[in-house]
Amino acid sequence: MSNSVHTLLVILLMIILIGSYSIACVADEYRRDDFPTDFVFGSGTSAYQVEGAALEDGRTFSIWDTFAHSDPLFRFSDSDISGGCSGANGDVACDGYHKYKEDIQLMADTGLEAFRFSISWSRLIPNGRGPVNLKGLQFYNNFINELISHGIQPHVTLYHLDLPQILEDEYGGWLSKNAVKDYIAYADVCFREFGDRVLHWTTFNDANVFTLGGYDSGYTPPVRCSFPFGIINCTKGDSTYEPYLVAHHLLLAHASAVKMYREKYKQPMQDGFVGINLFAYWFEPYTNTLEDVEATQRANDFYLGWFLNPLVNGDYPDIMKKNAGNRIPSFTKLESDMIKGSFDFFGINHYNTLQIKDSPTSLEMDIRDFGADMAATLIYNGSLITPTELPVAPLGLQKLLNYLKKEYGNPPIYIHENGQVQPRNGTLMDFKRIEYLQAYIGAMLDAIRNGSNTRGYFVWSFLDLFEFLNGYNVGYGLYYVDLDDTNLARYPKLSAQWYTSFLKGNSITKDAIVLNLESKDSSSH
Repeated sequence: MSNSVHTLLVILLMIILIGSYSIACVADEYRRDDFPTDFVFGSGTSAYQVEGAALEDGRTFSIWDTFAHSDPLFRFSDSDISGGCSGANGDVACDGYHKYKEDIQLMADTGLEAFRFSISWSRLIPNGRGPVNLKGLQFYNNFINELISHGIQPHVTLYHLDLPQILEDEYGGWLSKNAVKDYIAYADVCFREFGDRVLHWTTFNDANVFTLGGYDSGYTPPVRCSFPFGIINCTKGDSTYEPYLVAHHLLLAHASAVKMYREKYKQPMQDGFVGINLFAYWFEPYTNTLEDVEATQRANDFYLGWFLNPLVNGDYPDIMKKNAGNRIPSFTKLESDMIKGSFDFFGINHYNTLQIKDSPTSLEMDIRDFGADMAATLIYNGSLITPTELPVAPLGLQKLLNYLKKEYGNPPIYIHENGQVQPRNGTLMDFKRIEYLQAYIGAMLDAIRNGSNTRGYFVWSFLDLFEFLNGYNVGYGLYYVDLDDTNLARYPKLSAQWYTSFLKGNSITKDAIVLNLESKDSSSH
């Protein structure tokens, strides 16, 4: 994440994870051809989580490399994993840098129509700006060409939480407007070098998670926060101001990149689309009281409206400006005009539903200025709870898509991440993941039938990856990666076979969750 589901969970205050919602009222029987003809199904990974080769062929450290190697609260040791991946970091990860042809063949075998991946800024431009690393350039050209040769659409994320460390050291990363300038130059290289084959670009993954985790709670790189708002004892930062400033710079960088693409590349030579990705819970009022209903809307404004409102309407939500006051930057008229409409789609990462309860006394001077308590999982001693399974609450996705349709003019939506977490214990019999995917895809279909402009769906994740904040302890993958095998062999789980069956046109029903796979021998490793 993207294990963004965990990143946002740890920055919230309350401790209740809501139970499963009924999965009635969502489509419980459907086929691939029930979706629009231009709808696309795929899966995804990100560079740091899968590539490995951390210092190979010219790549330099990103802020995630630094965090995974040095942060004392990133609590994993060599004993957590073994075999081909030594140390709980992305130094080797799944060795996707060397095994990409094998992995793309698995994608083709699975029947993926599209694949979402990110480019490592520090692999492509090791100094953050300036000369392009030719070996990094060749790798991504090879990767894109290999996807296309197998009939798989490349969907590229430019920034997946991994700023080059050299820029963080030089001027403070996204706290400085210098990052906007350097990001635009980096995006320019990507559009120029890959845009003849890539039609779907995402500027930032989990823009709200990156901002909150890195600058409010301090639980993710660059580990900035201030007492009493941070989850850990940060040594630098200001949780009352920095999240707003960083989000402001991300929006300016995004809009500037879109403007550049439209003026320099789209009209004369390319015909692609550029969007931005956000993490999105569905928020439900804890009760039906007016106070809880209003608190839920504030939570939506602070987590989604924070980015979506400027992109759709040209400014931050009124409630944010009221509650945050002069701590939230203002857009100039030129900036507002540039940001408004600077998207072709929104990418959404969604995993579960949380409850909101009004808490007017908690209007603290930080990003939680919305004054609402949220249901979340958190351990008080500073360690993460590693969820063994997410509730199956598909109506949350359906309601979220309907909300985006109503509140933001029914923009094109791609579900960039959705999936079920399970312990990384080597089992291939992941029936709970199949149940989850069956329910959520059905809910998405109902939303589309209700008018949602949803264009695609990507299962998170293709492989069991290095998960942000959970290392190799859990997995979301359709394929298991054997860390005890020096070759890091991949094995399909039942969910991979289920997804293949669906993509090949078989009817999917609740009763067909196992698709007769129980009778197959899944003990192949």
